[in-house]
Amino acid sequence: MGRSMTDKSVILGRPARRNVGADSRTTGTTHGNLSEQEIVNAALRVIHQDGLDKLSMRRLSRELGVSAMAPYYYVTDKHELLDLVATAALGGITAPEPGPDWTERLRNLIDQIDERLSTYPGLGEVLLDRMLRSQRHLVALVMDILFEAGFTDRNVYCAYATIHTYLYGRSGVTTQDPPTPDRSVLPESIARATAHIDRIHGHDVYRFGVATLIAGLKAQLERQGEAQHE
Repeated sequence: MGRSMTDKSVILGRPARRNVGADSRTTGTTHGNLSEQEIVNAALRVIHQDGLDKLSMRRLSRELGVSAMAPYYYVTDKHELLDLVATAALGGITAPEPGPDWTERLRNLIDQIDERLSTYPGLGEVLLDRMLRSQRHLVALVMDILFEAGFTDRNVYCAYATIHTYLYGRSGVTTQDPPTPDRSVLPESIARATAHIDRIHGHDVYRFGVATLIAGLKAQLERQGEAQHE
C-alpha cells in the first residue's frame, strides 16, 4: 500500500520521471513504432481485466504482442508506466459547474474520480501516493472547492487528506463483495450487522461513506466558524 497523505514527501511531490517525447508518439505495434498511447491503453486493459497486481512489463509485452524489451524503448520501468497510466485513467474528469452548494460540487468531483477507480481495479493503490506528483490539477480542483467553502488553509489540507485517504485507500479492500459469514459463530453485534450483508454491495458502502465524509466536513466547517467568532 502506498504512503499516506500525512507523509509530507507525498504532499510536496517528487521530481517526475522522464516523460516520453512527442516525437515518439507514432503508430504501429513493433519495436520502434509502438506509440505511448498504445502502451498506456494496453496497460489499462491489463488492469481492467486482471487487476493492478498482474501488471508487469512482461505481461504488458504479451498484451501488445511485442518482444519483452520493446516497451522499455518508451518507458524506463513500471514506475514510469504507472505514472502514465494514472494520467490516462483519470483523463476526462472535469471541474463541476459553479454553484452555491459546495457539497454538491465536491460530491460531483468525488463521484467522477470513483467512477474511474471502479473501472480499473487497483488504480486507487497507484494513485494513493502519485496524485500530487502526476495529478496535481485534480488535487487543486478539490482544494479550490474547499477554499471556496471557507475552510482555512490548515483545514483544507486536513480535509483533502481525509478525502484522499478514503477515495484511494478504500479501493484495495472494496474490489469484491465480502463473503457471507457463518453467523452462528459470530459475536451478537457482528451477527446482527452482517445479517444484511447479502443486500449490501460496494456502491452502498461508497454512498454511505461519501455522505458521512461530506457531513463531517460540513460539521468541521461549522466548528471552524464558531471558533473564529469566540
